[in-house]
Amino acid sequence: MKKKKGGGGGGANWMDTYGDMVTLLLCFFVLLYSMSTVSEDKWRAIVQSFNPNAIQTTTMIEGGAEGPLADPFEGIGALNDPDMAPEDVGAQMEEIQAAMDALYEMLQQYVEANDLGQSMEVTKGDGYIFISFNDAVFFAGDSYMLLDTGKEMLDVVSAALNTAAEYIDEVRIMGHTAQAYADRANNPTVDRFLASNRATVTTVYLQERVELSPARLVSVGYGQWRPISPNSDEEHRSRNRRVEIMITGFDLLNQMGDSIQQYETIRSGEAGLASEKASADEAS
Repeated sequence: MKKKKGGGGGGANWMDTYGDMVTLLLCFFVLLYSMSTVSEDKWRAIVQSFNPNAIQTTTMIEGGAEGPLADPFEGIGALNDPDMAPEDVGAQMEEIQAAMDALYEMLQQYVEANDLGQSMEVTKGDGYIFISFNDAVFFAGDSYMLLDTGKEMLDVVSAALNTAAEYIDEVRIMGHTAQAYADRANNPTVDRFLASNRATVTTVYLQERVELSPARLVSVGYGQWRPISPNSDEEHRSRNRRVEIMITGFDLLNQMGDSIQQYETIRSGEAGLASEKASADEAS
């Protein structure tokens, strides 16, 4: 009687596939870990190998003031510092208001001295200054190329802003159009782009001349949707075609901080928490 020969190994071929898969997973996770701990010096060397002329700058993202996008003005004193004495807050608020008042007077004197009442209007509110320009002095019809008359006015506005730069929280530039036909709205693409482009061109011109952080310059295009006059005839439509600038000073009593801090708070979803904290502080 013959004995059956033993059938060698090979009964567990699935182990080879399993081992290969585990090895690949291990390599994958090692690769992820190595990418998560990039050496700053090695990364800088890689960047400079692609761009030898790159200039090294330090940028602090959270709570810092260094880098190419840093705000040269972080407010006067310790903005919204909870440890600031009430009398210090009051003194700084008065200083901010005095600077805003002086800025308003400077702009108003320019309007009166040059008889610009029909082209440039300056008003003042609680903590802000509002400037409205007749669109005809800034742009030609259906154009966003800045005219020389508009540049002259913006040069004066830029110089005035620089006198109060450290007290300014935000400069918002708003572009408007007029409804061409009383019985139907403008083409939304043309309308919105024209208003936005006019606001952007004005903002760029200011950005190149003011001593404010670009983060404090905001451009908005409203199109035809915020008229100040009926669109029944050309005279009224000309009032609606305009560029406006709103300048706001720092508000030290705002618990959410300045405009940049408010943006960061809103973006993080903590705006409600900030409001609740402010209410709790007032109650206590």
